[in-house]
Amino acid sequence: MIKTIISVLLLSITLSSTAQTTDNIVDPVEWVNPLMGTQSKPSLSNGNTYPAIGVPWGMNLWTPQTGKMGNGWAYQYDADKIRGFKQTHQPSPWMNDYGQFAIMAVTGTLKFKEDDRASWFSHKAEVSKPYYYSVYLADADVTTEITPTERASQFRFTFPESDSSFVVIDALDKGSYIKIIPSENKVIGYSTKHSSQLIPKNFKNYFVIYFDKAFSLTNTFEGDKLSSSLEITSDHSGAVVGFKTVKGEKVNAKIATSFISFEQAELNLRRELASDNFETTKAKAKALWNKELGKIVVEGGTEDQIRTFYSSLYRTLFFPNKLYEINEKEQIVHWSPYNGEILPGYMFAGTGFWDTFRALYPFLNLVYPSINKEMQEGLVNDYKEGGWLPEWSSPGYANVMIGNNSASVVADAYIKGLRGYDIETLWEALKHGANNEGPLTAVGRAGVEYYNSLGYVPYDVNINENAARTLEYAYNDFTIYQLGKALGKPESEIAIYAKRSMNYKNLFDKSTKLMRGKNTDGSFQSPFNPFKWGDAFTEGNSWHYSWSVFHDVAGLVELMGGRQDFVSMLDSVFTLPPVFDESYYGSVIHEIREMQIANMGQYAHGNQPIQHMIYLYNYAGEPWKAQYWARETMDKLYSATPDGYCGDEDNGQTSAWYVFSAMGFYPVTPGVDQYVLGSPLFRKVTISLENGKKIVVNADNNGSENRYVQSLTLNGKNYSKNWISHSGLQSGAVLNFKMSDEPNKERGTAASDYPYSFSTNN
Repeated sequence: MIKTIISVLLLSITLSSTAQTTDNIVDPVEWVNPLMGTQSKPSLSNGNTYPAIGVPWGMNLWTPQTGKMGNGWAYQYDADKIRGFKQTHQPSPWMNDYGQFAIMAVTGTLKFKEDDRASWFSHKAEVSKPYYYSVYLADADVTTEITPTERASQFRFTFPESDSSFVVIDALDKGSYIKIIPSENKVIGYSTKHSSQLIPKNFKNYFVIYFDKAFSLTNTFEGDKLSSSLEITSDHSGAVVGFKTVKGEKVNAKIATSFISFEQAELNLRRELASDNFETTKAKAKALWNKELGKIVVEGGTEDQIRTFYSSLYRTLFFPNKLYEINEKEQIVHWSPYNGEILPGYMFAGTGFWDTFRALYPFLNLVYPSINKEMQEGLVNDYKEGGWLPEWSSPGYANVMIGNNSASVVADAYIKGLRGYDIETLWEALKHGANNEGPLTAVGRAGVEYYNSLGYVPYDVNINENAARTLEYAYNDFTIYQLGKALGKPESEIAIYAKRSMNYKNLFDKSTKLMRGKNTDGSFQSPFNPFKWGDAFTEGNSWHYSWSVFHDVAGLVELMGGRQDFVSMLDSVFTLPPVFDESYYGSVIHEIREMQIANMGQYAHGNQPIQHMIYLYNYAGEPWKAQYWARETMDKLYSATPDGYCGDEDNGQTSAWYVFSAMGFYPVTPGVDQYVLGSPLFRKVTISLENGKKIVVNADNNGSENRYVQSLTLNGKNYSKNWISHSGLQSGAVLNFKMSDEPNKERGTAASDYPYSFSTNN
């Protein structure tokens, strides 16, 4: 009897465990939580995201706006009130927005100022999906719904019974225009608001709005002053249109925008919305999301893991976003954020390569190469029109972050097989950017003369974050060399970049086994605190940046004293206490706090410099530690909740880390035809490539405890290496992992199993 009870209990536990995993994902968009990462603030980022309502890579996004006009934190999960619904192009709260304007429904008295019109709301009466958003505005007794296209959208307002129902259109400050055309139930306008350092003076985001109900009231406003005029141009322009409504009456608005003209905005509206009603647009947007998200199907994960996976995948499909439009002749054209002209061809904006070269662009090259081909064509136009490749664009050149990582973005795309664009112009652009200072510190290479003559950017010449610049320039030089080889350029032209790629060695301090700033006379900076954030490094310390030798890990292993010492240094990142020196910043920046509270020692996954470091165990014969820490990071630091990230999400990069890692491999070295192996999260992942081939990743016996790879076969053959090739995956591949709760300390330990390093592979 006791044995029977025990057997029944064991069977029950087994069935319960099995029931916790989910297969047959047929509607992946419904697993996305756009609120993931929205419980953020300047002092602590859990993602610094907003619920982006849009379609993949669309020119425009929409978001409910809880923050004040101009506040980069447009939507914060802990807020109580919504001030409006903002059309946004914002890639980051730190970068802020451009071309934004807002719409808001009010009832009762005419309230148009942002604080007056704000309404209480609750997440209990909020529906947030990538293709649809709905919320009940309690003070107005109005439900607002939004559904998007690439350059247009539909709003649906459900009003109460009232002779004083209003919609406010706020073109915001810093220069705006608005006009009401009652005969057409129409409002037009433009916003010139932006946060760029360099942008042509004719920048405008033109909008046209059509309502399906005649106006019973019309007003414009300038700042906080209401006017009876139908047209106004001012620093801060807006309009209010009123209706008499019965209870439950739905008033619809169709909106489209253009960076080119009002006429182009009208064309965008006719082309993308036509005669579609709200539900048709919603269904089309949902289908677009399912098409793109459905290129990766995961099976055998928990519901939480699946939600986190698709919520992260959703974040990888926004930036950079399309800045181009299609004119009346069906030609692709764009307004140039570099010279202000209307020109033919593709254009994208809204990304920082310092973040996204690491995993986001490699992810596009694997799963969505056709959109990155468009982006590469856009980069050609960036260079032709502005004279430089952007390192951050929003929409034009932005003066933030460091490095010359456009080199990585360009090289990786070509090396991973993208073709059909002007690579020769991009080759010239890379050489130009690598050998010149640009119009802004973050364009071209700051300190390039020192770097080219000394082999490093010195600590004592008033160029901030000099050690970080040196390390990134060295890797960037490697990618230029790689592209030059792929293009068949003569050794006389490309050898200098191979030589400079070794410049990372100039900053290695044998006494600490860490990277350290160096003065012009060859002496190291002193005093030196490896826990000091900033100063010689960028948003991190020496423990974070010392691993930024993406292209020559074997060389770094040798510098650190060999395999055992290297592994010991990697281990130390997790075993050291999360101490820090914030004196360079004068206060504890949010990246520091996020490291401190994660309880993973000095591992600061909330920022980009160290995100690849876990995978470096594969280069020193202890791949099981990479497997352990990759799974630990996925399990501990990501979830599909408002606090679901451990730092800034950053234009898809932090999400791309998760998506790659969940599939079981990661691009440590963009510009090389390899991915480094980790620990697949799901029992099965199927990736449908654009060439019609499939990658299938099976992980037999996978589970929360079974994070270690016991064995691996590739296309049916035993496979001991710690990497897989991009070209091999592009031909279609089946990877069969056998997982265990015990590490296999024999597999992947031979030097022949290690991934690519420049000093050993050349």
